Amino acid sequence: MEILPVILLLGIVLRIFLSELSPKPKKYPGHNRYRRTAYNDASGNSVLATLFDPGNFGEFLTYSCLENLGEQHKMLVNVYLPKADGTTTEIDLIMVSATGIYVFESKDYSGWIFGDENNRYWKQTFRGGRHYQFYNPIWQNKKHIGVLKQHLGLGDEVFLSYIVFGEDCVLKKMLVRSADVKVMNRNELMDEIMEDMARRPEIFTSLEIEQIHNELSRYARVDDATKQAHIDAMKWRNL
Repeated sequence: MEILPVILLLGIVLRIFLSELSPKPKKYPGHNRYRRTAYNDASGNSVLATLFDPGNFGEFLTYSCLENLGEQHKMLVNVYLPKADGTTTEIDLIMVSATGIYVFESKDYSGWIFGDENNRYWKQTFRGGRHYQFYNPIWQNKKHIGVLKQHLGLGDEVFLSYIVFGEDCVLKKMLVRSADVKVMNRNELMDEIMEDMARRPEIFTSLEIEQIHNELSRYARVDDATKQAHIDAMKWRNL
């Protein structure tokens, strides 16, 4: 009476084994979604550099969400904007819209996240008590916006700061007081940004959006030397 289940089990194992031997096209996770977006053109990152690098993949997911807003919203990825001291600041993602300039800092973290807008460091905590500190991303993005403001000659009211965490973390305790700053998981991004765009007046014409986008495009898709110089400057500051 026990022979039949054993035969059935062996049949299932054999089918799985044969299916693995048969030729079939290999696709990377998210490959089809990657091909449907303009992220490659915007970033210059290949599918491998995108899907197998956590930082790039987080930016790609945020970019692909924002694409749903329409072509009238102009986006840029990995903008290396020059600073007064001759170094650069790297901005993950910028969206230029009629209602303002939205500046995104992408964080691909897991665990529980505790943060206060006024504290220099935030905490990432895991089960078992492991925890790590990381620099306040609101402050980080504020510096990015400061360089953008100076470069474009625009006021504070134009900019909104978005700190976007992936879905693998829980924002356990988050204290944010500034009206122009949002911290969220990526699955909340579309609701948040559509709400912000609905309540804000239009401040840029389509021509002005194009002009700002063209100006900032000069600092996107930079060469390897510029990227390495930025990395070296970051290392030097952390010594």
